Amino acid sequence: MAKTVTDVTCPFCGSLCDDIEVQVSDDGTKVLEVFNACAIGAAKFLHTAAKDRVTRPRMRQEDGSYKEVSYDEAIEYTAHMFVNSKKPLMYGWSNTNCEAQSVGHEIAEATGGIVDNTATVCHGPSLIAIQDVGIPSCTLGEIKNRADVVLFWGCNPAHAHPRHLSKYSIFPRGFFTGKGHKGRKMIVVDPRNTDTMKLADVPLQLEQGRDYELLSAFRVAIRGEELPEKVAGIPREKIYEAVEVMKNGRFGVIFFGMGVTQSLGKNHNIDNAIMVTKDMNEYTKFAIIAMRGHYNVTGSGQVMGWQWGFPFATDLSRGFARYNPGETTSNDLLRRREVDAIMVFASDPGSHFPISSVREIAKIPSVAVVPDINPTTEISKLHVPVAVNAIETGGCCYRMDNVPIDARKVVEPPEGMLTDLEFLTRVRDRIAELKAQAPAGVRASAEAVGA
Repeated sequence: MAKTVTDVTCPFCGSLCDDIEVQVSDDGTKVLEVFNACAIGAAKFLHTAAKDRVTRPRMRQEDGSYKEVSYDEAIEYTAHMFVNSKKPLMYGWSNTNCEAQSVGHEIAEATGGIVDNTATVCHGPSLIAIQDVGIPSCTLGEIKNRADVVLFWGCNPAHAHPRHLSKYSIFPRGFFTGKGHKGRKMIVVDPRNTDTMKLADVPLQLEQGRDYELLSAFRVAIRGEELPEKVAGIPREKIYEAVEVMKNGRFGVIFFGMGVTQSLGKNHNIDNAIMVTKDMNEYTKFAIIAMRGHYNVTGSGQVMGWQWGFPFATDLSRGFARYNPGETTSNDLLRRREVDAIMVFASDPGSHFPISSVREIAKIPSVAVVPDINPTTEISKLHVPVAVNAIETGGCCYRMDNVPIDARKVVEPPEGMLTDLEFLTRVRDRIAELKAQAPAGVRASAEAVGA
């Protein structure tokens, strides 16, 4: 007989919807049905029951084929890879829990590694801007209950965060927003006519890469000063209209995505967007929130912040934490061939990094720790499948608004499969053993390199 698990957290995107209901088999080993989730979130739950799923580590042979190995052998290979490397890179971390991230950071400290998460090719510019000028933000709960003006800039939640509009930002009826979407005004700024833009009360389709100009125009319009006839392809009348809607709201929010962080201007765009929010607070209450992608990329920045004071691209190769985006970021390190080993954790740079970086990953000793086969596992020397986080194991994760949520375990992982926390803990302990076994001269030399 099937049973239903309620109040489950979905591990797909940064919305971290925590009202999912999952029907599981009586023995607790298989997901049967998923309720309340979006199509992508439901697919992630149901995929855990795939019959062709890889359940044991695979080592790539010289002829390109793969040989199944035990977890003990995988741990031994990974530990030796770290101990023998001078400057290892540990990349990913956005699809795992905070507990596993913390243990991974211990490995980086022990081996003089560099830790970088997916923000390096995503919202890294947002984090740099927040360090520059701060951020007037709030929670998604406040948006649901209070916001009557919502501006989406450079993001398309209808596709990327499918339940965001219905659960948090536009359609839900909150404590002070009892009319739902009928009581809200929606502004969308994007170079494309997206499905999100088609819902907007004020759609602004700007010219590609001219976000900084338009943000500056918003600041001019907020002050009531004169604008040129067009800015970034938008007639000034439309800009004044959007600003008037914003000023007339009781509580407004700007949600921004990679359309702003990865276009011309990068972190300076976000500086300007934050200053628009600051300017608006002279007229009404306004906040700004980044639309984070992976379900716990926010958590990765939080854990790195607790431990080292930096949210990504942290270099421990000198024995202390250094942070310099452009120097200590993954793509820059790989393209300059500065790292001699890499562990990809809960991510897939093979699908998203430039080909020059991917070729370098294929050349150096590499371990991919992810539940499924992906382009990165196919170029790595070792693929270690682990239990799927927030489905087959629980743990702490952070929503896009920096609210921590404890994810629930729903089903058991395949028999004999380790969780990522178990794998990292055993690797950490094995590294400590290897370092203790090394001759005193070798240890002194290694410590000198780390220093």
